[in-house]
Amino acid sequence: MAIDLTRDAISLAEGLANGEFTSVELTQACLDRIAQFDDRVGAFLYINAEGALETAAEADRRRAAGEDVHVLTGVPIALKDNIVTRGMPTTCASKILEGWLPPYDATVVERIKAAALPILGKTNLDEFAMGSSSEHSAFKLTHNPWDLDRVPGGSGGGSAAAVAAFFAPLALGSDTGGSIRQPAAVTGTVGAKPTYGNVSRYGLIAMASSMDQIGPVTRSVRDAAALQDLIGGYDFHDSTSQEALEKDLLGQVKATKVEDLKGLRVGIVKQLTGEGYAPAVSEHFEKTVQVLKDFGAEVSVVDCPAFDYAMPAYYLIMPAEVSSNLARFDGVRYGLRVEPEEGPVTVERVMEATRGAGFGHEVKRRILLGTFVLSAGQVDAYYGAAQKVRTLIQNDFDRAFEQVDVLISPTSPTTAFKLGEKESDPMAMYLNDVATVPANMSGVPGISIPNGVDDKGLPVGVQVLAPARQDALMYRVASLIEEASNDHTAEQCPAKDWKVA
Repeated sequence: MAIDLTRDAISLAEGLANGEFTSVELTQACLDRIAQFDDRVGAFLYINAEGALETAAEADRRRAAGEDVHVLTGVPIALKDNIVTRGMPTTCASKILEGWLPPYDATVVERIKAAALPILGKTNLDEFAMGSSSEHSAFKLTHNPWDLDRVPGGSGGGSAAAVAAFFAPLALGSDTGGSIRQPAAVTGTVGAKPTYGNVSRYGLIAMASSMDQIGPVTRSVRDAAALQDLIGGYDFHDSTSQEALEKDLLGQVKATKVEDLKGLRVGIVKQLTGEGYAPAVSEHFEKTVQVLKDFGAEVSVVDCPAFDYAMPAYYLIMPAEVSSNLARFDGVRYGLRVEPEEGPVTVERVMEATRGAGFGHEVKRRILLGTFVLSAGQVDAYYGAAQKVRTLIQNDFDRAFEQVDVLISPTSPTTAFKLGEKESDPMAMYLNDVATVPANMSGVPGISIPNGVDDKGLPVGVQVLAPARQDALMYRVASLIEEASNDHTAEQCPAKDWKVA
């Protein structure tokens, strides 16, 4: 039986509920597609075929027994390889963790397993989530299914590519400066960063703890809402975790009608448009703005002056936290161990040899920068100043949300660029996150949804930002834009024409 894997997750879940196919059949169809085409894409670092099929059989058993199951039970999912998963290698795409098998599950994985979503495998990323193109993995390149010569964004390009190529209906990523939303924009998928603390970070291998956030990668807004319903909520393992203000995000999305756009106050962030954005990105953004106006939304320009300093502040705070978090990878406790070829074997020399061999150049660059900005004599001038800018950004968001209900902007300043095009220019690479970083600096929720393709056939994304802990509002507005725009970008990826033999 041929299953249409271009359907979104909720549609596939309805197929399971209606008996059109079983979870075993759906999971096998995904595994067959991965087996035949992932050599083109490189989305996965590890395939969990046996485990996925076992979970699928359990999902089918629960349904057959008439048990009360989650709406997504039986729908396969892929996990970014910085989310620890018991019994599966979790490497952060780094040689320093090559082959490491975690002894426990992240909280989000526990919740996925409890709901019997088959885990297809672990997806590729920039090493330790440091990058905007997924070119910094120690193991493989990931290609954009829209154009295999182009990047899928980063750091979570593997998860975005897996969804875009119709390998998986659902995926999880992590977003520290845009690593869910920017790949979503350039792969024509939906990527959501929940409010900081609304989804547990327990079991997410830390990059920058004050900004890291796990979130959904999907083909529709309703899929993302349903997945956050499953993985979200308070977790006592995470000291920054908080109970969500509102429940049943999927139900709220389903109850939203396009007529609800009338009177909605939408703010265009002045600092996140104009110069520096590709003409096609600006053109599609303006089309989205016009759609909002046509349906009665009240659109205005909002000035957030501190956003101009978000990127430099981020690239001081984030490396500082990287320097601290990655100090645990020392060749002593777990992971790679490299001993010096000559001389005494001391802890210091083992650490030097291990980190030199185990970390890639981008990780080393950020560790060095972070160690410098935290050093005596520099911490106040750099790290302290950046934290003050962070407060100004938070204040700008607070003032903006006094004037409007939500903010919108392009998600990424460009469409997907060619593999290797920006490899020699780290600053150009960093600027891919210029529109997404402010949300991480303040903790507010953000979502990227597709809003068309350019003249090269490459997808463009638009971003919706909402006040902290108002994730339901973010999802409702994103679904309204999705409906009003009548956008079907996620279904247009050329990978839809790849047929499993």
